[in-house]
Amino acid sequence: MKGSRLEWVALAAFLGMTAVSVNYAVAEEGEKAADGSHMTEAEKEYQGGGSPLAEEELHQDINPNAPKMSEAEFKRGQQIYFERCAGCHGVLRKGATGKPLTPDVTIPRGTEYLKVFIGYGSPAGMPNWGTSGELSEKEVDLMARYVQQAPPMPPEFGLKEMKETWKVIIPPAQRPKKKMNNYNIANIFSTTLRDSGEVALIDGDTKKIIHIVKTGYAVHISRLSASGRYLYVIGRDAKINLIDLWMEKPDNVAEIKIGLEARSVDTSKYKGYEDKLAVAGAYWPPQFVMMDGFTLEPKKIVSTRGMTVDTQEFHPEPRVAAIVASHKRPEFVVNVKETGKIMLVNYKDLDALNITEIGAARFLHDGGWDASKRYFMVAANQSNKIAVVDSKAGRLAALVDVGSIPHPGRGANFVHPKYGPVWATSHLGDDSVALIGTAPKDKKFGKYAWKVVETLKAQGGGSLFIKTHPKSRHLYVDTPLNPDAGLSQSVAVFDIDNLGKGYRQLPIAEWAGVGEGAKRVVQPEYNRAGDEVWFSVWSAKNQESAIVVVDDKTLKLKTVIKDPRLITPTGKFNVHNTQHDVY
Repeated sequence: MKGSRLEWVALAAFLGMTAVSVNYAVAEEGEKAADGSHMTEAEKEYQGGGSPLAEEELHQDINPNAPKMSEAEFKRGQQIYFERCAGCHGVLRKGATGKPLTPDVTIPRGTEYLKVFIGYGSPAGMPNWGTSGELSEKEVDLMARYVQQAPPMPPEFGLKEMKETWKVIIPPAQRPKKKMNNYNIANIFSTTLRDSGEVALIDGDTKKIIHIVKTGYAVHISRLSASGRYLYVIGRDAKINLIDLWMEKPDNVAEIKIGLEARSVDTSKYKGYEDKLAVAGAYWPPQFVMMDGFTLEPKKIVSTRGMTVDTQEFHPEPRVAAIVASHKRPEFVVNVKETGKIMLVNYKDLDALNITEIGAARFLHDGGWDASKRYFMVAANQSNKIAVVDSKAGRLAALVDVGSIPHPGRGANFVHPKYGPVWATSHLGDDSVALIGTAPKDKKFGKYAWKVVETLKAQGGGSLFIKTHPKSRHLYVDTPLNPDAGLSQSVAVFDIDNLGKGYRQLPIAEWAGVGEGAKRVVQPEYNRAGDEVWFSVWSAKNQESAIVVVDDKTLKLKTVIKDPRLITPTGKFNVHNTQHDVY
């Protein structure tokens, strides 16, 4: 199983292999390079995140035409698949950002053929799992046989299953009638402790940990109710925790699981509906659910299975990615990844739900509002586009071509010295930062709307988040998934008033002063005042991590937050900025 990629190409040619899919074919290398979707090292690492389904009991459908596997081998193959492969190829192996790996595709190729691709990878994007050392020769053989079996079916998760997990720990009537603590709630940071299944509530004024709250595994995001009282967090295991920030010591007051894997949650923000509803979207099953905002009681489940926006083919597991609450209408904006559809879900009447379906581009992922909070900007990351939704008019305003694999987080809004209001995204697949005009009604700057007005060169690909603040004149870009440790452990910062001079690199991990570890620097987040920027320095669970706080005016180290309880810190969400969509 050892050898170079050139040896792999020679072997493929000798065996007479032909292209079957983007993940198999050497013949498609030129095409992939041309369209910008070649999978970088950063993208491989990003897509390789484990799925909670690895631990679930799945129904096994035995395929008589597939090679033999013992029950123990099958279970091991299932675990490896969901830990490393499902992010690209989908739970049912019918294809997501990667191509299908169903028996009708894999069995005709045979075990030896598949071992070559799994072991050596392909220039078109398939990781070299064998030669990289990620999988042993025995595991490569096992996986070549596993993908020829009929895909095991995860269980569905409906109202009955949700209610079995639903707990109201403190009923609304028993909660405080007023704020019972002296914390400056607006400046609290909800900080994900990824691998410990917790969030740390950190006082932004004192830099002290207020409380460690038990949550689901690998919390993906934290969101605030319109009032700023309630904090909603959702883990990759689809568990939602509702935290009351008015309590003497803020803690859980309700919880629920809305599926087996998930990423998104938000709450109603339109006038008259503040705090009343919550919504969460699942990766599996492919659906979203509307809940009571004060108790998390599930009210309405909506499936997202349907036709893709481009080829009009049925997709069995289109995952729900970003969800945001509209400020202009009583609506949630629900983004469906694999079908490329954006749903404007009007929640005025849950019994007669009104959904406006907008066709955008496939593989919708993350995004945020422009400064006016009228236009939602969402990355269709594998399509290399930003979709712009006019939430007031209820339509698609534009599809904007950007760099390779945009991943903005929520993006960054600022006023450009030349082009006026812009929204920015960085990229996983290249070192560019795209600035898009966002003022279509402006007499001076309207001509720049929904165009990339300027492209900045940052320090590298592998970026996950870009951030600024209305009171700041700096723009921060992280690169935590860049394979170069010097880049993954630092951050690039631009002077908004002088973008042409390029970026300045800040050695955040060095400033942290922690020991051995990956020390990936991830997710810049401002405090409420906009004069501090917080960074996570993220190492393994058994290594020291930290939060580094930088003075935004001087770009100098302000303080380092260290604590044994800060286990794998990643996302940080300032209460005020998250509550009011400030970014």
